[in-house]
Parts: sequence; structure tokens; C-alpha cells
Amino acid sequence: MKRLMFYCQHILGIGHMIRSLEILRGLTSDFQICLINGGEVIEGLQIPSEIDVINLPPIKTDAEFQSLLIPGGFTSLEAVFEVRKQRLLEVFDRHQPDVLMVELFPFGRRKFSPELIPLLETAKIAGTQIVCSLRDIVVTKQDRDRHEEKICTLMNRYFDLLLIHGDSQFMPLEVSFSRVADLTCPVHYTGYVVQQDLENLPAFHVPHPLILTTVGGGRFGHELLNCVAQASALLEDQIPHHIQMFTGPFSPDDVLKPLQAIAAQRRNLTVERYTPRLLHYMRQADLSISMAGYNTTMNVLTTGVRAMLLPFTGNDDQEQRIRSERLQELGVVSVIQPEELQPERLAQKIVACLQQPPAPTSFNVSGVETTAYWVKAIAQHQQIAV
Repeated sequence: MKRLMFYCQHILGIGHMIRSLEILRGLTSDFQICLINGGEVIEGLQIPSEIDVINLPPIKTDAEFQSLLIPGGFTSLEAVFEVRKQRLLEVFDRHQPDVLMVELFPFGRRKFSPELIPLLETAKIAGTQIVCSLRDIVVTKQDRDRHEEKICTLMNRYFDLLLIHGDSQFMPLEVSFSRVADLTCPVHYTGYVVQQDLENLPAFHVPHPLILTTVGGGRFGHELLNCVAQASALLEDQIPHHIQMFTGPFSPDDVLKPLQAIAAQRRNLTVERYTPRLLHYMRQADLSISMAGYNTTMNVLTTGVRAMLLPFTGNDDQEQRIRSERLQELGVVSVIQPEELQPERLAQKIVACLQQPPAPTSFNVSGVETTAYWVKAIAQHQQIAV
């Protein structure tokens, strides 16, 4: 059986890890897999037992998205990166992968170059096939020309294949990265990576009509949670419904507890931190209110639920705005504007959305299967057309 080493670094939310795990689930039958997690451990996350997980000393970003935080037990980021680099090289030497997949880098995560460049150099010397796993939209920088030049240099030096987990008919990579034509490795769209329902979990009752409210990992989007909680008082006697809110596995207690206190006074609101069965809730929901991250948006598309999306725009990150506004143009979702985060306005928007029929969609969502096809092909050193 071929061997695969997969590097994933999440620093804001959990989306990168969720997408990576779905990809790896599609590869477990053909590869011995070692997953490198560079972010915080996500409590309650279901990981297939066949996957060997290596948790590096975790690195995340500060609340202003400007600096990486030094984990406990270290005195500097340089010291953290040195330990992580050595760990990566040790794992590579032990695992001897046929394929190394790196999520996002070099299109993002370039602050992690001190550990990734030595890993890539080692893999290149060993003859390991190197694959970049990339979502559909690249976060652009102020100095876009310099940013894209660096991406091209690193891609052309180290990578054998670029897999874009998106639909070129809906969101071509050129929308956010202008130099696709300058990449010398093969570039292929896989379709979107979507989550599957978890198996072997007991059935449970979901109240109807259901309004599902989520914010991904829970580090951000607190203003949306608070506004929905306040709007619940206005909706309580206006329409039949129940609001199920999940604040996210990384939500701090000073966010969760006040919301649960509000819910204790409302018969139409339940607040919990996390569920591994979010997709089940979304399939049952009459309306989903959420941030506009990749995985949540894919869940909206695959379940066909009515949806209101609030794009995250911190650190001038436009990825969620670009995707959600395109979907709104197609009539698939309704985008929540910042000025609509007022209880009265949001309550009106919720009522209006519930009165709209869900919109049909026709996106390529074969991301897991197509990724597996290309990874197996490159592992077997098959010729892949550019």
C-alpha cells in the first residue's frame, strides 16, 4: 500500500481541518496515511482510526489576525518552528511517504516557511510526489504582484501537482489568483469537497420548524450569535420555530455562557458548543444562519437548505465575501450585511427567508472522489497532463 503524509495548519477556524479530513477519508482504502495537525486539537472531532495523527505544538493567530501566538512552554516562535521542523523531518523519515500533500501553502501559510521549506526540500530529494491541496479562492494581499510571484516561485520549485477543490464553472481560480498560466505543474479542479454524514451514531429528534445557527470553529462570529439570540425574543410569538445554536468548539466560555443564559429564558432557543452531527441538523433545518466558510457553504449546497450567510472579513480577508456574493447572485443564499446585525432587522430577514423556496443548485461536488483519483495517479507516477 502506498504511503501518504498530509500537512494541515488551521489558525483561525476549523474549516481547513474539516476539508482535509473529508479528503483523507476518500484515500484510506488506498494509502497508509499520516496526518500532521499544526493547529489546536479539536475536541470531539471524528477522525478515522486508520489515520495516524501527529499533533505538533499548536500555533494559532491573535484576535487581530496580525501575529502568530507562541504556545505554552516556548519563549519564541523561532523555537517553536525549530521543534516543529525537526518533528516533521522525523515523521517524514519514519513514514517515507510516496506522496506529500500540503494544504494551502504556498498560496497561504507562508509564515510557516521555516518548517515547510525544509520538509519540501527533503521530500524533493527523496523523490516524493508533492501535491498542493487548495480551496477555490486565494486570500489576496496588498502587494498582490509580489505575493503571486512568490507563489509561482515556490510552486514551480517544489510541487508536482495542484488540486483546486472547487468548480471552475462557478469560481475559477483566476478570480483570486491571476497567474495560473505561469504554473509549470499540472493544475486540476476536483469539484467541491463536501462532508458526509457520520455513521454509527444514534438517531435523535430535531424540532421543527428548525432555524440552525452556527459560526464554524467559534473564534469569530460572536456578533452573529448575539444578534440571533436577541432576535429570538422578537420571533418567539411571531412564527412557529425553534433555534438551535452551536457556538463552535473554540468558543470561549464568556461567549457560550451568556448565550445559554438567554436561552434559559426562551422557549424557542437552545445553545450548545459543538456537535459532530452538524450536517444532520442542516439536512433537517428549514433555515441555516451562519458564517460563509467553505465547509458550511458546501453543506448548504449539498443539503439545499435555505441559508443566510455572514461573510468573515477580518484581516481584509475577502474569500467568504466573494463566494457568498456569487451565490447570492445565483439566488442560492441571502448575504447578511454588517448593518443588518440588529435584532429587528435580522428578525425581519429571517421571516422573509423562511417564506422563500429553497433554490436548486448544480455544482460539481465530486471533490473527494476526484482528489483520490489524482493522488492515486501521481503516487503511481502516471503521466498527468498539464
